[in-house]
Amino acid sequence: MKNNLIKIMSKFKEKKILVIGDVILDKYVFGDVSRVSPEAPIPLVDVSWENFVPGGAANAANNLASLGAQAYIIGVIGEDQNAVILLNKLNSRGIKTDFIVKDKNRRTILKERIVARSQQLLRVDYDTKDIINENIEKSSIISIKKIISEVDSVIVSDYAKGFITKNIMEEIIKLCRKNNKNLIIDPRPDNQLLYQGATLITPNYDEASKMAEVFGKEEDNLNLVGNKLRKKLNSDILITRGSRGMTLFSKEIKHFTTKAKEVYDVSGAGDTVVATLTLALSAGATMEEAIMLANYAAGNVVGKFGTATTTVIEIEKSIKNDGEI
Repeated sequence: MKNNLIKIMSKFKEKKILVIGDVILDKYVFGDVSRVSPEAPIPLVDVSWENFVPGGAANAANNLASLGAQAYIIGVIGEDQNAVILLNKLNSRGIKTDFIVKDKNRRTILKERIVARSQQLLRVDYDTKDIINENIEKSSIISIKKIISEVDSVIVSDYAKGFITKNIMEEIIKLCRKNNKNLIIDPRPDNQLLYQGATLITPNYDEASKMAEVFGKEEDNLNLVGNKLRKKLNSDILITRGSRGMTLFSKEIKHFTTKAKEVYDVSGAGDTVVATLTLALSAGATMEEAIMLANYAAGNVVGKFGTATTTVIEIEKSIKNDGEI
C-alpha cells in the first residue's frame, strides 16, 4: 500500500488541474503585545512584519502547484493593490492566471489576521459577496469551455463570495460530463443545489449538517447526514471531521482516521484536501487511495501556522513513518 501511494504521487507532476471559484488574498500581520492600548481595553500590537499568501480558490491552486501539478485558475479580482499582490504570488508559483477576470467595480477579497506570539488575536475581512455581473459570467464560461479539454480534472472552490453562479455551475457540470472529467467540489450550504451530479463533494460536518437539514450531535447523526446528502445531490460525499478524520459516503460508508500528529492551525486545510484528492484521482488512484493521500496532506498542513501547503516529499515521509499501513 505504501509503495502504491508513493507511485501515485510520482505522476502528480504530469497533471493539469483547473480551479474555479472565489479567489482570496490572505494577509498575516505579525507583532508583539507588551501593553494595553491607552484608547481602549484591548491589546496593542507592535507590528514586526507582514506576509501575504493565496487564499480560497487561490489556495487550492497553490496546493496543486506545491504538489508539482500545473494549476489553472478562473475567478474574479478587483483592480487594486491587493489584486497586484495576489497575481504576483500566483504567477511566482507557476499558476496560470490568464483566465482571472478583473472588475474595476469589485474589490479583491482580503482576509487579514493579526497575530502576536503565534496567537491569532483578530481577523478582519474585506469582503465582497455580490454576484458577479453578466459580462464576467459570460467571459468565465468562455474560459471554462476553452480550457476544459486540456486539463485532467476540475475543482470548484466555493466560498459563497458571488463567483459561483447557477449558470457557471451548470456549464461546469455539463462540460465535465461531456469531457469525462472528475469534478470535485469544496461546497457552501447556500449553493448546495447547484452541485448535483458532481464526482465528489467535500463538506465539513457542520456544512453537511446544514445541507442535509439534519441537526444534533455528530456521533448520533453522521450516517444519516451523509446518506441523505448523497441521495439529495446525486454525488459521493466526503465529510471532513477534523480530529475525527474523514468519512466517505459512496456505495459503502468508509471511515478514515486522521493522520495529523498535532493540530496547530486548520486554516485552508479543506483546500489542501480537495487539491490532493483531485490530483490523486487524476493520477489513477482509487477513491480510497485518493482520500488516504488527502488525509496525509491535511495532517501535514494543520501542523503548520496559517494558510499552508504541503509537498510530495512531506507526504511521502508521513506515509513511510506511518506504522498503521
